[in-house]
Amino acid sequence: MKWAGGGGASLAALIATATMLGSAVPTAEAADRDCSDFDNRRQAQRFFKNHSPRQDPHNLDSDGDGKACEELPCPCGGGGGGGGGGGDGRPNRRDNTQSARVNRVIDGDTVEVRLNGGRPDVRLVGIDTPEVFGGEECGGRQASSSMKRMLKPGERVTLVRDRSQNNRDAFGRLLRYIEDGDRDVGKAQVGKGWAKVVKFDGRFNRIRSYRRAQHRANNRNRGVWGQCGGDFHTPA
Repeated sequence: MKWAGGGGASLAALIATATMLGSAVPTAEAADRDCSDFDNRRQAQRFFKNHSPRQDPHNLDSDGDGKACEELPCPCGGGGGGGGGGGDGRPNRRDNTQSARVNRVIDGDTVEVRLNGGRPDVRLVGIDTPEVFGGEECGGRQASSSMKRMLKPGERVTLVRDRSQNNRDAFGRLLRYIEDGDRDVGKAQVGKGWAKVVKFDGRFNRIRSYRRAQHRANNRNRGVWGQCGGDFHTPA
């Protein structure tokens, strides 16, 4: 059978052409997604793995570590992460990790933990948040609230020492990354826009992934970037 004006094109060829054109029509599934479209990291990770994770067309993995939307709460995508220091709080000599429990969140970048019978303050490596003490700054309360949503009293976390940094800061606080399951809490705070990347003792080991998270937060006007014009130390 031939179609009028078809120049001899076969029915099969026409059907194939129509199929190809139909496949180019965007579907709801192909629409651009953002981390705010998901309730938790497990949902985001499932979507990420099923939609070209190497190309990451939806930009869900801003630091390229294979974990989508790390700023979202658990349930997570599986895997303990964080190295898992010893349950008694003793450091793991190989990866410099310790297990601790959250006692309370002090502000957006400082947490008091229960560790080895004591309650030391932990200052998160690589980030700085607006102040809430000694003169409240724009975004200070929101940064503290963000940290409190991520870390609940009694929750077990992993403290990770970065050997490129001092063990303690000028105020005697431990300098550590805090990991909650497979979430880097400091980087999640940066990704939400309530913290900026800073160098205390020179370049820290995770600075590249932190800067990518900051770039994304800035571009999307998250947190302080949208609320305070990106000035993390302007008075409230």
